[in-house]
Amino acid sequence: PLSRSPRNRWLKIPDDEKGYELDLFCVPKHYEEDLDRVIIPHGLIMDRTERLARDIVRDMGGHHIVALCVLKGGYKFFSDLLDYIKALNQNCDKSVPLTVDFIRLKSYCNDQSTNSVKVIGGDELSTLTGKNVLIVEDIVETGRTMETLLSLLSECNPKMVKVVSLLVKRTPRSSGYRPDYMGFEVPDWFLVGYALDYNEYFRDLGHICILNEKAKVKYKV
Repeated sequence: PLSRSPRNRWLKIPDDEKGYELDLFCVPKHYEEDLDRVIIPHGLIMDRTERLARDIVRDMGGHHIVALCVLKGGYKFFSDLLDYIKALNQNCDKSVPLTVDFIRLKSYCNDQSTNSVKVIGGDELSTLTGKNVLIVEDIVETGRTMETLLSLLSECNPKMVKVVSLLVKRTPRSSGYRPDYMGFEVPDWFLVGYALDYNEYFRDLGHICILNEKAKVKYKV
């Protein structure tokens, strides 16, 4: 199991969380019939992201970090997290020199996580040899996708690897893997929004919401 500082905490969304009615928020008109409710409003996402940035600078400040974005879902979280880290770099005594890189992983067909993990851009991981790597992911579900990536990375002998994920799903299918930093622990629901997609739809939704069953059929490929 991963060792963890007791300061690296997360916000737990309980299984009986009712969320918020859609009409309390600005939701794109074209998605109004596709969502059950808002679970994590955009403002709360941003507040947690700001705190994660502070924790990362606290722990990794002084090291040159390669921030590795897991596309496509991670791009929004990655961008906002780096903006907060840059702000801290400008205004704090401790700072983190940053460069960025990107990788794409594919493990979904419709709403089911597949057993196989497709890595796109894996050949370029060799450039991370001897580097301090911060992997930025949108959601950890079973954990197997991230374990695959970490296994591939270990073959390249990076100096240090830390993982930050905005969401970690509470599911019986979990391998038990936990990232070093996590924003929210969420129930075993299919979530969309804030760049989380369903067959490429809903990346343009600002809040994290529950997808309804009708929409799963509507957008199925």
